Amino acid sequence: MAHLLDKAKNYVSEKLAEMKKPEAEVLDVDLKDVSRSCITYDAKVSVTNPYGTSIPICEITYCLKSNNREIASGTVPDPGSLKGHDTTLLDVALKVPHSVLLSLARDIGADWDIDYDLGIVLIVDLPVFGNIRIPINSKGEIKLPTVSDLWSK
Repeated sequence: MAHLLDKAKNYVSEKLAEMKKPEAEVLDVDLKDVSRSCITYDAKVSVTNPYGTSIPICEITYCLKSNNREIASGTVPDPGSLKGHDTTLLDVALKVPHSVLLSLARDIGADWDIDYDLGIVLIVDLPVFGNIRIPINSKGEIKLPTVSDLWSK
């Protein structure tokens, strides 16, 4: 009987490994808003759903780092759902306090940008399987707002 259970477990494990999962990537990170308390950047995330039905997104968490130091983190609760057999574009707002930018002066100084490492985790609810975590990592540069950006707001 134990041998039969082991075969069943292996069969299910193989099928789960072969199962298509939603795939995601960060397309771009741009300046969204400048306020008195923070600078908000917008991370555009493209998520492809291989299933014919829409999948609810339970939560999106993010962590933005520069020079191996966390400069922003947060959660987007109940961000919607992924369309069936389609690609969904998600906007994740990254709020960076001004005080953190001042501490990054050495990195900012020469080229007026921040070298970043962005980690985003999408938690989606797949029927039968439950919550699945989709990790996304992206590295690049974020331009800081100029004086004209500050005055135009």
